[in-house]
Amino acid sequence: MRDARFIPLKPERPQAPTGDSALPLPAPASGPATHEGPALDRLSRPLRDLRISVTDRCNFRCGYCMPRSVYGPGHRFLPHQALLSFEEIERISRIFVSLGVRKLRLTGGEPLMRKQLERLIEPLSALRTPAGEPVDLTLTTNASLLARQAAMLKAAGLNRVTISLDALDDAVFQRMNDAGVEVRQVLEGIEAAQRVGLGPIKVNMVVQRGVNEHQILPMARHFRHTGIELRFIEYMDVGSTNGWQRDQVLPSADVLQRLHEAFELQAMPAASPGETAQRHAYTDGGGTIGLISSVTQAFCGDCNRLRLSTDGRLYTCLFARQGHDLRAVLRAGAGDDEVRGRLLSLWQLREDRYSALRGAQGQAPDGHSGTTEPDLGQSGQRIEMSYIGG
Repeated sequence: MRDARFIPLKPERPQAPTGDSALPLPAPASGPATHEGPALDRLSRPLRDLRISVTDRCNFRCGYCMPRSVYGPGHRFLPHQALLSFEEIERISRIFVSLGVRKLRLTGGEPLMRKQLERLIEPLSALRTPAGEPVDLTLTTNASLLARQAAMLKAAGLNRVTISLDALDDAVFQRMNDAGVEVRQVLEGIEAAQRVGLGPIKVNMVVQRGVNEHQILPMARHFRHTGIELRFIEYMDVGSTNGWQRDQVLPSADVLQRLHEAFELQAMPAASPGETAQRHAYTDGGGTIGLISSVTQAFCGDCNRLRLSTDGRLYTCLFARQGHDLRAVLRAGAGDDEVRGRLLSLWQLREDRYSALRGAQGQAPDGHSGTTEPDLGQSGQRIEMSYIGG
């Protein structure tokens, strides 16, 4: 079996799109930018979730996201002036909440590398929906910097965190993060988050066949009876630099079978529309686990998410190739009504369903998994996860 950590030799260095290559944000429909009921896309999916990348930098070099062979010392990250300011992010978020967004997730890169992040969290935590309800403000992090920031983030108004951890075995974990970070640092971050009340906490484990699949049961045993939900994520073909091959994917069905061999589990209904994880509960009351199966069981049908890059481009799908330039609209002096109308038009034109198309088209004639990619009518490389978050 080939090494699941294989990275092609001399991969092209991914670069953030330039202003010339970004798609313009659609003009608002004629008339005032008002609507009744939820904003729906062409597949009748409501807009509910905005994921905001606050930095393209990360202190890890995980092979499935930011392989060191590509993101080494010579890689050019975005200059500071290209990043959206906290004031611009707050304004965008406020307009999105008026359109139906109910959850804001801060991502990266590693979001805790953005300096003074609490200055952004404070105004975001004060946002209210048209019905007067607070938004669900969350953050995804590798937790290596969380221990010393958890209390400050909670005081600023952050609700909860999702933490990436791919192994408990230190040797395996350090090979995967490729940055010399020990498991201990992440566990200390998790403990700090629990202590200050940043919960409920979720822990995400990306499972790669031949790399960390033997860590499934140790991870499950560790997080049982802790109040933390462990979620197993299929290794996805996001971006173009991680050397993804389908035979590196351990299907969620196989993960669940391994868990069933050690524990009694029962399936749970979805907690809300658009939920990415299929959840199961330990029958002994030990908590829950989740399975995120975007490769083998696409959940495009109720996807309600938009992604905002660090430099202000909107992506309507995790597997997109081009983003819509919102920063240019903001910095050209557009008023809130114009911005709102453009965002509404963008969502109403959306019909992305990459994973579902891949599942339908990406099968070899003999029934085995192929490598065919669905034609989404776009050219160029897919955008990297580190640029728009997961």
